[in-house]
Amino acid sequence: MNHLYRGALAAAAMLAASAAVGPAVAQDFNAAPNFGSVNLRAGFTPDPRVVAVRAGGELDASGLSSSCRGFISNAPDVRLNYTPGNYPLIISVASSADTTLVVNGPDGSWYCDDDGGVNGLNPSLRFNDPQGGRYEIWVGTYRSGRLEGARLHISEVSSQ
Repeated sequence: MNHLYRGALAAAAMLAASAAVGPAVAQDFNAAPNFGSVNLRAGFTPDPRVVAVRAGGELDASGLSSSCRGFISNAPDVRLNYTPGNYPLIISVASSADTTLVVNGPDGSWYCDDDGGVNGLNPSLRFNDPQGGRYEIWVGTYRSGRLEGARLHISEVSSQ
């Protein structure tokens, strides 16, 4: 085999290998959560349960669903293990930054909000008939890689 042919063959193999590497999977909902897990049963106290988080990440949440916004981390920020009762489940964020909320529910569906909470720039999701199981929760921001202080609120009575 001559050097020119081997060089072309090697280049073609490298090109094929690089084409086979696609974009990484966006969110790993099985990864250890950045700010821990919360186990709650209907009627929990105190209500709301509040978890301090650093909102944001490098991954564009719009790749999950057209309704998702902001930049989030690969691992969830908080994992909620929830046993429902006769109350709604409300997940919201309080922050001085413009935050977003991304939740992977027990049914595997993605739920997202941008400004549905109080004070204009805070997100909130309300599950009127919540499912029992694992809720993977991400709190995002609009600037890639910039982390902002935020408080995740989990409630059965009100959004914050």
